[in-house]
Amino acid sequence: MGTFGTLVGAGGGFLLVPLLALLEPTLPTNDVTAMSLAVVAMNATSGAIAYARQRRIDYRSGVIFAIATLPGSVGGALASRLVARPIFDLVFASLLIGLAIFVVVTHEEDPEPAPEGTWGYAQRELVDARGTEYRYSANILLGVAISVAVGFASSLLGIGGGVIHVPALVGLLGFPTHVATATSHFVLAIMATVATGTHLLEGDLSGLLPQTVLLGAGAIVGAQVGARFSERVRGRHIVQTLAVSLIFVGLRLGAQALFAI
Repeated sequence: MGTFGTLVGAGGGFLLVPLLALLEPTLPTNDVTAMSLAVVAMNATSGAIAYARQRRIDYRSGVIFAIATLPGSVGGALASRLVARPIFDLVFASLLIGLAIFVVVTHEEDPEPAPEGTWGYAQRELVDARGTEYRYSANILLGVAISVAVGFASSLLGIGGGVIHVPALVGLLGFPTHVATATSHFVLAIMATVATGTHLLEGDLSGLLPQTVLLGAGAIVGAQVGARFSERVRGRHIVQTLAVSLIFVGLRLGAQALFAI
């Protein structure tokens, strides 16, 4: 989970939530989301450190987006107590399949930057540790609006938000895929940590800390491996892999919600 989640910039929560849902069908929604977010926080922090060494994080955009996610991440963590598991599973499944279709349809390998001075856009230039140059335009205002919604939805679903943020960064905001995955992990590390703190204060991890720590330890190691793999994988292949995994997990979780299988 840590390796694959870091490779696609999603933190791995979209894999861990359905796994916990399948293996622990009686576990309340707030416990599922609390465990997942805690592991995502550990995974994303590890992955963000690795991506920082590769110099692929857009810090100027990432800090703004991370701040925008925080109010929603707290609200989503609190709202998870009010959502019944069958509804939770079905909504999550629909979201995953919809995102898979969206990211494939909208993805561009090398998005063209918006003309300089375009309202709402900020010009960005990054040169990573391998000397690869990225030039693009970040739609900051749209990114803030999306980040507010991502903070709530991802914290409610326990997925950390990367699986929503990466398609949005690539498909709507014009980020190159490798920058999007790295920046997403930076945002995730901040957002998931705040949401996890909320769950801790609410007592949602009571009795679940040993399992959560063990899951997180594996994810931390996997995140370092995933970041290394990302240097060797083209952006188009990352997007395709993300889409296939989203559809597979979405269908499996939907079957459980609708047919109890």
